[in-house]
Amino acid sequence: SLDNDKLAKILSDLELINNKKINYFIQVNVGDEFQKNGISISKVSEFINYCKFDLKLNILGLMCIPPVNNSPESFFLKLKKLNEDNYLKDLSMGMSDDFEIAAKLGSTYVRVGTAIFGKRSN
Repeated sequence: SLDNDKLAKILSDLELINNKKINYFIQVNVGDEFQKNGISISKVSEFINYCKFDLKLNILGLMCIPPVNNSPESFFLKLKKLNEDNYLKDLSMGMSDDFEIAAKLGSTYVRVGTAIFGKRSN
């Protein structure tokens, strides 16, 4: 699998080749879950700086999917602080089950596919 730095570099190269700027959210693994992707909390600031300043990617903000069967508030608050600490404008938190909590805690984007389209059928 590609590591995060290599993937960011590929995206930067594709932007140059296609002469097109794209907006990005960086996924953070706020629950430190082995089965989920995302940047670990300890590496977020370094990765944001690499993307913004070295690769010139347009990073809008951070996003997360909190651990299932846990109250999402503490994870949303942790992500909000990381977002603020790194001077990012937008925040993508909340999905169909917890978007109201996310909105109250500062999310500017929510993902509500299940609420609109129903559960996935595999």
